[in-house]
This record gives sequence, C-alpha cells and structure tokens, in this order.
Amino acid sequence: MQTVKAFVVEDSPLILDQLVATLEELSPVQVIGSAGDEASALKWLAEPRNACDLVIIDIFLKSGSGLGVLKSAARSGSAGKRVVLTNYATPDMRQHCASLGADRVFDKSRELDELISYCTHLGEASGESASARLS
Repeated sequence: MQTVKAFVVEDSPLILDQLVATLEELSPVQVIGSAGDEASALKWLAEPRNACDLVIIDIFLKSGSGLGVLKSAARSGSAGKRVVLTNYATPDMRQHCASLGADRVFDKSRELDELISYCTHLGEASGESASARLS
C-alpha cells in the first residue's frame, strides 16, 4: 500500500488535530501540510515542492473560503485528488463542489468512515486506473 500525501485545509485546530490523528492511524495518509485560511492554502499549493496526492478542504475558513481553494486547485491541476469535508454537505453544496472540481464531498459528522475508506482505496490504487476508479 502506498502512502497518500495529504494537505488539509481546516480552520479549527481541534478538528485538524483529530482529523490528522484519525487519518494517519486508520488509513495510509501522511499529512504533509495544512492551512486554516484560503490565502495560506493557495500559497502552499502553489509551491512546486509541495506536491501531494490528496487535498482535503473545509468550506468555511477563518478567512476566504474552501470553495476558492477548490476552484484554484482544480484550475491549476497541480494537486492530486480534491475532496471536501464539511458540515454543510447538502445536495446543492455537493453539486456546487463537484462543479468546482471536487472529486468527492464528505459530511464531517456522518461520513468520516467513507473518507477513511476513500483514502485507503487511494493508497491501494496505482497509476491512471486508480484515478478513474476513485472519480
């Protein structure tokens, strides 16, 4: 199983710490960076040395929006898979996130197991065929 290098955009230090601990314990994820606001996330993602396999994005941030991060990451094509992890995973928000380039949207309170499963499958997958299976 391959290690999945992830970048997390989350403004709550408590949620970030719990999420990182959970993902690193229960899936092949290694969190290599994080940001709590849109500007910091975009700056980190723009650095070529900060290549990652997965970007996990919350929608509501200290400043800016996860939607802006999602849109920029999709447009640049530099980040790997892009998923949204939010408390506002309504059908409309899921559709909007997909239109901005999200590969998946997970509800923080009800779909953490699905996120862990997604990360595990990402670690098991390899090459182009993996991207097709996880879209």
